[in-house]
Amino acid sequence: MIGIKFSYNEKYIQLVKLLPGVYWSEEYDVYLVKNNKTNLDLIFSIFKGHAWIDSTYFFGKKDLTKNKHDYGEIKEYLKYKKFDLIPQEYIDKLIERRYALNTMKSYICCFDRFVEYFKDTPLIEITYPMMNDYILQKIKIGISVSQQNQIINAIKFYYEHVLGMPNLMFYIDRPKKPKKLPEIFSKEEIKRMLELNINLKHHVILALLYSTGLRRSELLNLELTDIKRHRMQILVRDAKGNKDRYTLLSKTLLSKLEEYYKKYRPKKYVFEGIGGRKYSATSVLSIIKRAARNSGIHRNVTCHMFRHSFATHLLEDGVSLRYIQQILGHNSSKTTEIYTQVANNILNEIPNPLDSL
Repeated sequence: MIGIKFSYNEKYIQLVKLLPGVYWSEEYDVYLVKNNKTNLDLIFSIFKGHAWIDSTYFFGKKDLTKNKHDYGEIKEYLKYKKFDLIPQEYIDKLIERRYALNTMKSYICCFDRFVEYFKDTPLIEITYPMMNDYILQKIKIGISVSQQNQIINAIKFYYEHVLGMPNLMFYIDRPKKPKKLPEIFSKEEIKRMLELNINLKHHVILALLYSTGLRRSELLNLELTDIKRHRMQILVRDAKGNKDRYTLLSKTLLSKLEEYYKKYRPKKYVFEGIGGRKYSATSVLSIIKRAARNSGIHRNVTCHMFRHSFATHLLEDGVSLRYIQQILGHNSSKTTEIYTQVANNILNEIPNPLDSL
């Protein structure tokens, strides 16, 4: 059974009664419902926007051995950015729980601003209303939906995971992210960017992003041993959600990679900066913006547009959504289905009612 427990709240009582077969257990002092995936999904769906669900004990602890991130990077990041007000336990707990590098950076920055705001008040004395007022102030100065959620998560992490306190209940509803369609490049634009890029390293970066659907962080973490030429596949290790997956290796790209390797001789990572370190994320973005500008593309471009373009063009070429989901590493097919709204061939097959008049 799944046990559901909360402080007395009429709204929560009405919501929990929406679950099929739920009943109150006097013995355990909780609501009980049959333990299956349908009910678990329903719980998250019904309480979404109303309560934060602590599923720690239900799911158990993460397997911390799966993530092999190099934490030298976060230490180097902390060395050049001063976060003197943040308790060391906060950073240690992030590393101990093996959060992704970008998540750690985000939490540290958000929590640093929070601590700075309350610098004259001990953290343990900051009340729920004070936290809510802080977030409300941030909303008033125009932070985005994503930034608001990051701030809430960073604060909750300290009080719940570092101090081990009960779940924080924020009285400002977490906002829903606006569902925007992904921006993509056309095949003609991709072709122009690749043809106009004379620099071999830049050309390979653009071609690899487009032909594999990799995220920028996955591109930067790519090691030479991840190129499985005998299988014509690329191994993506420790991707989002600490998952490994395989993606495609283009024959055209393979020949360019061989040419690139002979010229640059990387030691560990496919793309390396000074001293054999990972290539920087800002350098990759600069390469993309320059390539777009030189190709006559004047709208704002991002690295993720290559991933969106890869998925959309596969769908337009008749590849099953299920395979695209697997290649991209999406947990849910609903995430992948958004590309059906931008694929030209699907829209073009629908008859327009005006044409039949």
